[in-house]
Amino acid sequence: MQARLALRTAEERARSLAGRADSLHRAAQAERLARQQAQARADQLRREAAAAGAVFQGAQWLAARVQLAKAAAGAERQAVEVARQEAEAALGHHRAAARASAKQLETLVEGEHRDQMARIELTMQVDEYGPDQLIPVLVNPDGSAIDPEDDDLPEPVPFVRAKQEARLRAAQRNLDALGKVNPLALEEFEAMNERHQFLAEQLDDLKKTRKDLLDIIDQVDKRVQEVFAAAYDDVAKTFSEVFSRLFPGGEGRLVLTDPSDMLATGIEVEARPAGKKIRRLSLLSGGERSLVAVGFLISLFIARPSPFY
Repeated sequence: MQARLALRTAEERARSLAGRADSLHRAAQAERLARQQAQARADQLRREAAAAGAVFQGAQWLAARVQLAKAAAGAERQAVEVARQEAEAALGHHRAAARASAKQLETLVEGEHRDQMARIELTMQVDEYGPDQLIPVLVNPDGSAIDPEDDDLPEPVPFVRAKQEARLRAAQRNLDALGKVNPLALEEFEAMNERHQFLAEQLDDLKKTRKDLLDIIDQVDKRVQEVFAAAYDDVAKTFSEVFSRLFPGGEGRLVLTDPSDMLATGIEVEARPAGKKIRRLSLLSGGERSLVAVGFLISLFIARPSPFY
């Protein structure tokens, strides 16, 4: 009996030692695996550190290049600003000189006009005309001027002072109505004509651009309507199938609030669990509303798969 007890004790101790040996063996394997993983992690960290160092050096180089480019751009901008100010100053001087020249020209024109009128008045005062003296006809009966080089000129007529004085007064009124002569009128007209042509071209470009934008808007709206309609049809069909699985015997569907305007329409959810006549989502219980929402998300995922929900 003692020998048997000793044998059983030895067997139990052997089994205990075997189990401990297995445990130690598994622990050693786990330790080796942990060391391998730690070594792999350390290698990965070293590689990432090397990559980060390279990126940091590249970022420093790029920052230095950006600073140089910024400094160069600032210097160039300052030079351009100085040139612009000098050009504006020169333009101001030229404009002032042009205004002074125009004013001087206007003064000269006015003086010349006064001198001409004075000479004409003096000539009329000195010359003595009478009915016995004939004068050429320079104006047609309708008031239009006669070309002196025309071969078929009317015959001279006797001078009648009253008639000629009436013509003088009419000519003086017409001259006063014309006003002062602007010597820069042609240049101003050409400048305004160029400005008008430029604005007309700009207006044509704007009209063309507006037409292109409206065409693009129409195309985008049409495409949005097509994509939305296709997505709605797929999701509505899938939602009906998913709802019937989540609520056996129930009925659920998606309804457009304004089918005639796909760009502004809303979407309502109609849900009728089995045994209920309710269709409004707000009348369902909290759990039923949550389940309907989950069914709608699942329908979206089935109809239009997305990488994340």
